[in-house]
Amino acid sequence: MAIRFDGRVAIVTGAGNGLGRAHALGLAALGAKVVVNDFGGARDGTGGSMTAAETVVEEIRKAGGTAMADGADVSNYEQVQAMVAKATKEWGSVDLLVANAGILRDKSFGKMELSDFQKVIDVHLAGTFYCCKAVWDGMKERGYGRIVLTTSSSGMFGNFGQANYGAAKAGIVGLMNVLAQEGRKTDIRVNTVSPTAATRMTEELLPPQALALMKPEAITPAVLFLLSDNAPTRTTLGAGAGSFAQIKIIETEGINLPEEEWTPDAIAAHFAEISDDSKAQALEGAFQQTQKYVAQAAARLGIKM
Repeated sequence: MAIRFDGRVAIVTGAGNGLGRAHALGLAALGAKVVVNDFGGARDGTGGSMTAAETVVEEIRKAGGTAMADGADVSNYEQVQAMVAKATKEWGSVDLLVANAGILRDKSFGKMELSDFQKVIDVHLAGTFYCCKAVWDGMKERGYGRIVLTTSSSGMFGNFGQANYGAAKAGIVGLMNVLAQEGRKTDIRVNTVSPTAATRMTEELLPPQALALMKPEAITPAVLFLLSDNAPTRTTLGAGAGSFAQIKIIETEGINLPEEEWTPDAIAAHFAEISDDSKAQALEGAFQQTQKYVAQAAARLGIKM
């Protein structure tokens, strides 16, 4: 059966331009009622205007869809709560959340001001937390929710000049890991998308021929899949230029050392074995790592567990 969102209410943050706009239009085209949220600031988070959000709402309405504009600053929890309350009052629920809003303040670490670090953390990581927090109780009560967070290869793999952005985006993966576990019993599924696209935040970083391949609309199918009724949970999808891939954090099998070898020299001597990824696996939770280590230690000592 084709994926549709008839009867669902969605909030898309940062939806006035770029990726968020594409996600909002995609949701509306498949039947969702959409809150188009955008603070309307510049790329660095300064300023503010409702014009971009209102323009997207008008696009949706002209195409026969239903939408409202909202100018909440996602780094302000009270404003986020008010946005969710407004959508719930108007349409009865918030079923879907796409936490997409973001800013950039790129500088090398030595030149980065504390304010540049804090503001990016506030918008990306705290803002994502605030949006999830504001919709969580309603989703639990209704026994249904789909949340897509936005991470980045900068956080998972690193990128020069983005200590603030990378730290925030890596934190978002950690948030997903926990919320996916806590949401399972009430059918709240939480996933992340790691996009690469031609937007205001990448237009100065790539040549024109590359930007032409990286339309924001190429990311939206991954987001819509992760919002669907049969979506997985605790999944990170990379997307860009029509390519899609699953990204996983893995741990090698590792080795267990006797207590007399609990030394840095022993680690150095065994580092090739420790790093051997031939049996690496993606763990499903923090305690799984603990169980593995205890099992290895017990096996070496001949203890039955």
